[in-house]
Amino acid sequence: CVLLTVFFRDYVRSELESAYEGPMYLEPLSLNRFTTALIGQLVVCTLCSCVMKTKQIWLFSAHMLPLLARLCLVPLETIVIINKFAMIFTGLEVLYFLGSNLLVPYNLAKSAYRELVQVVEVYGLLALGMSLWNQLVVPVLFMVFWLVLFALQIYSYFSTRDQPASRERLLFLFLTSIAECCSTPYSLLGLVFTVSFVALGVLTLCKFYLQGYRAFMNDPAMNRGMTEGVTLLILAVQTGLIELQVVHRAFLLSIILFIVVASILQSMLEIADPIVLALGASRDKSLWKHFRAVSLCLFLLVFPAYMAYMICQFFHMDFWLLIIISSSILTSLQVLGTLFIYVLFMVEEFRKEPVENMDDVIYYVNGTYRLLEFLVALCVVAYGVSETIFGEWTVMGSMIIFIHSYYNVWLRAQLGWKSFLLRRDAVNKIKSLPVATKEQLEKHNDICAICYQDMKSAVITPCSHFFHAGCLKKWLYVQDTCPLCHCHLKNSSQLPGLGTEPAPQPPAGAEQNIVLQEGPEPPDHERPPGTGAQEGSGDSSEHSRSSASQEEAVDPREEPQSTKGGTHPVESA
Repeated sequence: CVLLTVFFRDYVRSELESAYEGPMYLEPLSLNRFTTALIGQLVVCTLCSCVMKTKQIWLFSAHMLPLLARLCLVPLETIVIINKFAMIFTGLEVLYFLGSNLLVPYNLAKSAYRELVQVVEVYGLLALGMSLWNQLVVPVLFMVFWLVLFALQIYSYFSTRDQPASRERLLFLFLTSIAECCSTPYSLLGLVFTVSFVALGVLTLCKFYLQGYRAFMNDPAMNRGMTEGVTLLILAVQTGLIELQVVHRAFLLSIILFIVVASILQSMLEIADPIVLALGASRDKSLWKHFRAVSLCLFLLVFPAYMAYMICQFFHMDFWLLIIISSSILTSLQVLGTLFIYVLFMVEEFRKEPVENMDDVIYYVNGTYRLLEFLVALCVVAYGVSETIFGEWTVMGSMIIFIHSYYNVWLRAQLGWKSFLLRRDAVNKIKSLPVATKEQLEKHNDICAICYQDMKSAVITPCSHFFHAGCLKKWLYVQDTCPLCHCHLKNSSQLPGLGTEPAPQPPAGAEQNIVLQEGPEPPDHERPPGTGAQEGSGDSSEHSRSSASQEEAVDPREEPQSTKGGTHPVESA
């Protein structure tokens, strides 16, 4: 109502200044003013009726009286009086509405408070905050706000330029426009949410390129992208981005955006790495799937190296710049390791037999990358500590160094040491087990229950089960029990008949398995191949299934294959 009052007061004042009282269609300016006022009145009346949920539009049409009077060629002095009457009538309407709905705001606030208390009691304060965050679509609002600022900045630049800019000029324009749109905390938050949505779109497109529509069926949420936004926010707060001048802010933004892009590339590699390795270990013959996987890996190999080369061309090489480009270099190195393992899987597929010491090669490749990653994180912490001690100390910088030290140094060191100890214990246990002789293998005449392949060499567990040494070693990375009967695997001195201590008693489901393996057979019955240690009870079959499924979780390239007689070992059991 206030808007309409001001609008029509200006309309009447414009008519008085023009001093034209004749028909409006004879004067274009008068007709233009009348049409604009009429359209504005109709729009406001419609919006008010929609908000108030009423069809009585005439309640909001008091300000149309001056327009009707002007259409009827009423003198201008009379139109002024009619406009004042419309203003008074509108004011009375507002007072009547406020008086009749005086308790509505109180009741709404009371109802909202009651609902908030119930939600907090049932779900907690965090759930309430997340619900309000999602309902108010705060990230989208901040993103739209920042995009409007950025678009206006770009438009204002090109509207004042007649000649096309060069590539370097466009890059500088892009950075300075972003810097201009980061001068306040609100615009900085808008940039953070914009980067998060852009990262989410890139990662979603990456997964769609690799898996097609199956990417949305397997992972419809795609909860990624927030890491890049948080990274930008932390770096901006730590460096005091919004307090700098525009040129210095653009210079700093180029480095921060480089780190954010490197983080997006690393997230893309985290998506692509398991998919590429699973594709190499599978028997999928689709060339299009292999092309997409290899092409994305080649992009992740070349583009980070190109980014590191370009930033070295713009800035002088020092220790801080080396730390910045280290993430890109590590990404390229990790992609090299992924491609190397993928090629090994493909070679193994064409050879139709396992590659010897494949597990050791994969361990050394991944271990080398993890070691380099740990050393880079250690250098970052050392550099940050030196800057804190000998340079300017800040609370935010100290907190970031502490968090970085805990998550990127301490936890990585613990994880690597634990992996090394598990591998060493598994190797020692395998070395302590006796190796099966040729006569024992011929008598056993069965396949490995882990990889479903023939056994030309094997080790014997204390519970008298035969496995490939490499397969059992990978099993021992997960747990130290027999894959079939789940007896604890100890040293070779506790094998039946080989040591002074009695052999451990296997579970009830495994006793029948051992009896069938070592007991006498009918004289006229010839045991078919592939039905040795697994011709036991249903419990033993269940152990075989669980061992096979857990082994596939350890190494996805191991897939069940047909036995020598064409029958799956679990089916024969």
